[in-house]
Amino acid sequence: MGRLVRTLAVSIALALTQGGTSHAADTIRLAVQKTGTFSWELAAIRDQGLDKAANLSLEVTELASTEAGKIAMRAGNADIMLSDWLWVSRERALGAKLTFYPYSSALGAVMVPASSPIKTLADLKGRRLGVAGGAIDKSWLLLQARMKQDGIDLKSDASIVYGAPPLLAAKALDGEMDASLNFWNFCAQLEAKGFRRLAGIEEILPKLGAKGPVAAVGYVFDEDWAASHRDVVARFITMSRKAKELLTTSDAAWEKIAPLTGTSDPALLQAYRNRYREGIPHRSIDDEEADARVLYRVLAEVGGRELVGPAPELDPGTFYHAPGGD
Repeated sequence: MGRLVRTLAVSIALALTQGGTSHAADTIRLAVQKTGTFSWELAAIRDQGLDKAANLSLEVTELASTEAGKIAMRAGNADIMLSDWLWVSRERALGAKLTFYPYSSALGAVMVPASSPIKTLADLKGRRLGVAGGAIDKSWLLLQARMKQDGIDLKSDASIVYGAPPLLAAKALDGEMDASLNFWNFCAQLEAKGFRRLAGIEEILPKLGAKGPVAAVGYVFDEDWAASHRDVVARFITMSRKAKELLTTSDAAWEKIAPLTGTSDPALLQAYRNRYREGIPHRSIDDEEADARVLYRVLAEVGGRELVGPAPELDPGTFYHAPGGD
């Protein structure tokens, strides 16, 4: 009987010890646009087992648009989604305590056909310019602000046509536009078809006061959730960095995610890869936030309350500062 008791005691002790060192993976609910680049990164993460290495279980809800992601976030149905610091600051001004961590500094560009006589941004005067994202799109407002420095009001000095990004890309290919300002991935499509980048939006930011490339898009999450899940957020950020490092250095990793890009065209795949890599953030959060604050003022002046809501300045809590550093 004594031996049996001792055996049971040892078994219970081992079970308790193993239970104390084995932890179930922490779940993060992600709202992901099905056709967005976040899905590319997630595919690389899963292929390399980076989620398991971080002891994270990624519960992904695929959505049709970024607006659907915002709805999911507001409803409490997602822990993390992608959006921009402009929206986060606006939401904070309206009472939602969201916060932002940089994901990508890839921005759109003004594209023209290779043989176009348009050589500078000033040459857009009198031209037909397609603009993706609508009248208060960030890139469009930043372009307007830059041109006003040279005494050019593009809204009145050019013929502006607003439209959905894929539609404008198609019209540009059909020759219906003299130039187009589109999102970076659609610019990559035009680039692969021989179009020329007249100017990337990142190229005009220094003229507007930015000191470096600014991550316009980032991971967005609730600051209270982040405060109660600091280690989970830290592991998620580390996992994301490792995925970006992989996609920076490994062409083989790109071959595996190629089906998600929707193309098998080698030229377009290369354009996607190059622009994605260029957009990977490498700056400190303090530097990112300082430049975002400068650009926010520019956007607020051009876009007004319709864009930024009641807050003329970037909300102080917009950027997430991880405990112990960036």
